[in-house]
Amino acid sequence: MSAERAPAAADLELVERLAREIDALGREVGLPFIAVSADISSPRPMVGMDGQPLAETLFRWIDPTLEYWRDRAFALRAPFVFATRLTSEPFFFQDGRLQTWRRTGWTQAMGAIDPGDMFGVATAIVAPAYQPRGVIGAVVWASPDADVDVAEIFATRAGEFHLLALRLTGAYQEAALGQRRDMARLTRREIQCLKWAAAGKTDGEIAAIVQIAAPTVRFHMINAADKLGVAGRSQTVHRAATLGYIGAVGGA
Repeated sequence: MSAERAPAAADLELVERLAREIDALGREVGLPFIAVSADISSPRPMVGMDGQPLAETLFRWIDPTLEYWRDRAFALRAPFVFATRLTSEPFFFQDGRLQTWRRTGWTQAMGAIDPGDMFGVATAIVAPAYQPRGVIGAVVWASPDADVDVAEIFATRAGEFHLLALRLTGAYQEAALGQRRDMARLTRREIQCLKWAAAGKTDGEIAAIVQIAAPTVRFHMINAADKLGVAGRSQTVHRAATLGYIGAVGGA
């Protein structure tokens, strides 16, 4: 999480309310075990108003001895966490497979999941929560009971799960990051220079293509970095891509 700080207790009142709604929804539908992350790339757990991880104070997991928020292997090994990097849409786990509302290449490619990799999960609904600046959060509602009809729950309530996940992670991101530093809009010329930089062009090459002086290219790149609240060419290009100024780097 970029420029992450310890959230103030006052900022977390809304987060705790949303977390309780997530917990209540899980209990209602038979998926009472919950894992949450505001940023799957960060080792920092989501905390409540008391500064303690929500995973310790509000949510519980299938294996009470597994402190997944402290175990980096969980994020690296768990197929449902990996899948949040492949799709921004909610999905579910049933009958040994990750599935969603439509046929997709990524679900077919993942195929049957080894039960040993599921950390005791037999059924689950997972809601990725894509945030600005390239941050991916996620909420997992799970059960060790294979008889929970998650396909039916997903078919009728997937939007509810997804919206709650977006609200929770969005509120937490704002509480943790504080005032945004990337509110200034980039100019057409700054975006033009960034697009060519993303394509691997040097300042000299960009200058020739755009027909301006190389120092002017550097000026625009520095201005863009300052507006986006980052330092360095690669970080500027990355941030501009995550904010939708130049599209996905590499044409993905």
